Amino acid sequence: MNMEKRIILERRGRDPSQVKELNLDNCRSTNIVGLTDEYTNLQILSLNNVGLTTLKGFPTLPMLRKLELSDNRISNGLTFLSGCKKLAHLNLSGNKIKDLETLKPLEAFKNLKNLDLFNNDVTSIEDYKSKVFAMHPSLKYLDGFDKYDQEADDSDIEEEDEMNGNNDSDEDDLDIDIGSLVIDDSITEKPEHERTTLPMILYTVYGLLFHMSYLLKRSDEEEEEEDEDDEDVSLCAVYNAEEESSSSSIFEGSDVEEEEEVDEEDDEGENNADGEQEQNSKGQDGDADGEPEESTRGKKRKHEDDDEN
Repeated sequence: MNMEKRIILERRGRDPSQVKELNLDNCRSTNIVGLTDEYTNLQILSLNNVGLTTLKGFPTLPMLRKLELSDNRISNGLTFLSGCKKLAHLNLSGNKIKDLETLKPLEAFKNLKNLDLFNNDVTSIEDYKSKVFAMHPSLKYLDGFDKYDQEADDSDIEEEDEMNGNNDSDEDDLDIDIGSLVIDDSITEKPEHERTTLPMILYTVYGLLFHMSYLLKRSDEEEEEEDEDDEDVSLCAVYNAEEESSSSSIFEGSDVEEEEEVDEEDDEGENNADGEQEQNSKGQDGDADGEPEESTRGKKRKHEDDDEN
């Protein structure tokens, strides 16, 4: 991808004046293309391993404080950086700078604190470090070390940025985190009581997050209540099933009792029938025995009557 297309991609649709940082590492170009003076608020620019052979056409960037140009093929032309008056950090390691004369244009940068020339031919010059520090009185670190060969700490570099009024990390984070909240330049023209302040924005964001968490918690509680209702329904169903089974067993028991009562009545009927049959049979026997008694008596009387006559 060439430099011009990469710049358009990194802008993400923003106006050039709104861009504060551009990372164009590893895009391929031998010279500056697509980077113009419109980037008036650009503070950090990275052009590592691009293949640059010249800085011709480098734009005027009045707010630029950090410039990364490592692993290119730059041998001269540092005068094209003269429009970057606030430059404090310059990385030229891995280029083709051979002599101290090439570094002369850097004397114009009164805020330059950190310069990296590692892996350039100029570093092989005798007393290279002391000469470079003498050329640039404002310089504090050269190739990562100060004039006393003490290694630079990250905290020291950050402190230097703060002293130069370049600690914009909070603003950069805001650009990333709330990039969708585009603040118009005309906002500064509004009365102070009508302006949208950062605390108001943060308060709104926190309010939305709190509301979302409340809704999620409420939905979870409703799901738990539904689960409890389902359990109650299932328990009621089990209870009803047990009642039906018990009632059916009761009905079955009553049927058995009714059958037993019917059997007992049948037995009593049979017993009564047997008693009547026995009585009838006894009566019949008595009648049979009675008939001979009457006949014998009649015969005796007849015989007595005949004797009297």
